[in-house]
Amino acid sequence: MTIVDELPGAITDPDLLASYSRDESDLTASGTPLALLRPADTAEVVRAVRWAAEHGVPIVPQGARTGLAGGANATDGCLILSMVNMNRILEIDKSNRIAVVQPGVVNAALNRELAKQGLRYPPDPGSWETSTIGGNVATNAGGMCCVKYGVTTEYVLGLEVVLADGRVLRTGRRTAKGVAGYDLTRLFVGSEGTLGIVTEITLALRPWRSDPLTLVAIFPTTGRAGDAVNRVFTAGLAPALLELLDQVHLRAIEGYSPMGLNVEAKALLLAAADTADELDQIAAVMREAGASEVWQAGDATEAAELLQARRRAHPAMEKLALSTYDKGGLIIDDIAVPRTRLAELLDEIEAISAKFGITVGVVGHAGDGNLHPNIVVDRADPSSVEKGHQVFDEIMERGLALGGTCTGEHGVGLLKNDWLAKELGPVGVEVQSAIKRALDPANLLNPGKVLPA
Repeated sequence: MTIVDELPGAITDPDLLASYSRDESDLTASGTPLALLRPADTAEVVRAVRWAAEHGVPIVPQGARTGLAGGANATDGCLILSMVNMNRILEIDKSNRIAVVQPGVVNAALNRELAKQGLRYPPDPGSWETSTIGGNVATNAGGMCCVKYGVTTEYVLGLEVVLADGRVLRTGRRTAKGVAGYDLTRLFVGSEGTLGIVTEITLALRPWRSDPLTLVAIFPTTGRAGDAVNRVFTAGLAPALLELLDQVHLRAIEGYSPMGLNVEAKALLLAAADTADELDQIAAVMREAGASEVWQAGDATEAAELLQARRRAHPAMEKLALSTYDKGGLIIDDIAVPRTRLAELLDEIEAISAKFGITVGVVGHAGDGNLHPNIVVDRADPSSVEKGHQVFDEIMERGLALGGTCTGEHGVGLLKNDWLAKELGPVGVEVQSAIKRALDPANLLNPGKVLPA
């Protein structure tokens, strides 16, 4: 009899464990799990956490494993705690505009249910058709509409969390207002499972709205597109989304799923607004900023197709990497700068790409100043991978120098521990490490993630 036999429902099949060993981040390390558990309720999570604490077994919590920073990657000898079976919508309260859900509820599935009652949950990460609310909470996920409606943390009112010793903590509230005590809810949002296991989430909702009106603007350079973004906000406009695709992405998307995109354009801005008047004003700003072409979607179907093209950016770049090299891969960055520095960052990325002779495709939530440079490398060639990491580091260095942050929405995971330390500084690291030690003194919850070793 082994220690795993003491944990009911634990799975040890090697092939299944291998399939749960990592998220979608490329070129991040993953270990070999000891076992996998898919709990159905909080009581099962409590039992698993107490078992792990008793035997000194690390726990790696997972959602749908759509993350891009290695935050859900297994460590050697860990218990994978997959939350996908905790997928119930427990309550929808239309009057108070709240929903209570388990962490395995898929973002899109929640919104389909909410739409039946005239409600919506605004955060919409690119993986919203597959990503879970628990995973969104773990990374404080964003999305295309966050430029106007905000990121995950702004919609999380309360949490149920299983702590490292198996105690159950409830944070937050169900009320529209509430300032009682320290804001423990926000402490856990974005903590990537390093402080506790989220088992229930109380969400703020908004009234359902019709799909926004959409336009596309074509620019001769990415820097010019970045300048246009700055001008939109300087003009006092509030787009519902404002997304950027560079030429690398336009060609990759067209190769992945042809839809007639202008692959000769150096940059494309996809903008949306809730009213026709505001969309017209955005279009005028785009033209003044040097757009060579501006056109509006003719109907809701065409607008939806444009948004779907943006959501195809990641799989399209994966296909591009594999068509470039037999073992092509992506190192995906996630950096945010003040909008006023966006044009500078875009120019810097282009220069860094040319310096190293590495293909870098840039896509991102331009309205938030949040870019995702996708660095194409040959995983079979160590020198290519090394160059890719050098490109990654130089982009990070420039982004922080422009007043930015090392992650806008993907989280730190394994990919950015060192960069988080540089951003926080020694005192910031010390304070965050103290919080980690207070809540997880044995360092069993997602060890090695977020904070530097």
